[in-house]
Amino acid sequence: MMNEAEAIKRNNIKRLGKGEHTLVLAHGFGCSQSMWRFLIPYLSDRYQILLFDYVGSGASDFTFFSKARYSDLEGYADDIVEFCEALSLKDVSFIGHSVSGIIGLLAAQKIPDRISNMVMVCPSPCFLNFPPNYFGGFELSDLEELVNLMDKNYIGWANHLSPLVMGQDADPALVNELTHSFCSTDPVMAKVFAKATFFSDYRDRLSENTHPTLLLQSQNDSLASVSIGEYMRLAMPQSELRVIDAKGHCLHMTHPEEVSKEIDSFLAKRVS
Repeated sequence: MMNEAEAIKRNNIKRLGKGEHTLVLAHGFGCSQSMWRFLIPYLSDRYQILLFDYVGSGASDFTFFSKARYSDLEGYADDIVEFCEALSLKDVSFIGHSVSGIIGLLAAQKIPDRISNMVMVCPSPCFLNFPPNYFGGFELSDLEELVNLMDKNYIGWANHLSPLVMGQDADPALVNELTHSFCSTDPVMAKVFAKATFFSDYRDRLSENTHPTLLLQSQNDSLASVSIGEYMRLAMPQSELRVIDAKGHCLHMTHPEEVSKEIDSFLAKRVS
């Protein structure tokens, strides 16, 4: 069993903020905990905040990386389970961006006493199209080409993906930051996480949800459309959907005040 010091080192865990209730903030693919800095000022005066980096991202300990462990999202979920247990966390709110919404779902199903509710920011259970009943946004060939580009031209891949993720008319500084984040990630580890993210299909796990869950979707998101949020709301027990009038896949960076208000409203009914 992993101890507290090992967990902190492996996932570069940081704790800050005030208040009794703890929020665990989980970044998305190609990112790091630093992306939450736009949202933190709106929350840190009322909540304890735990930040971390997935192995292979940010300032995590790369010596823990294992292609076998992290080739699917369960490996990342197991990390969350292990550090929640090592830090004796209980009744926390898990806030996950993009793929971390699903990673959080997997973790919460394993430790329901430690994660009490979830907020998913621009989540998707599957990025692939399966017509006529489900449209995740991408054909298999499109995603294969995107991942293959990582081998051929990693910088070009990052420059292509960043504006797509950040959204039309996004602040160029944010696009550049995301590009830098992609480029600073080890290409081998990034590709493993990319494949686990873009080729996975966890639609069948949505119905197993037992946690109150807030789904936050952007009105215009190239990676996770409003229709995906509606699909998840219908499939997930105890879920509710809020659509924010925004463009892009990174609401916590582009619209942190609106996101914080939705989090506060959601938690006000669930945290004493």
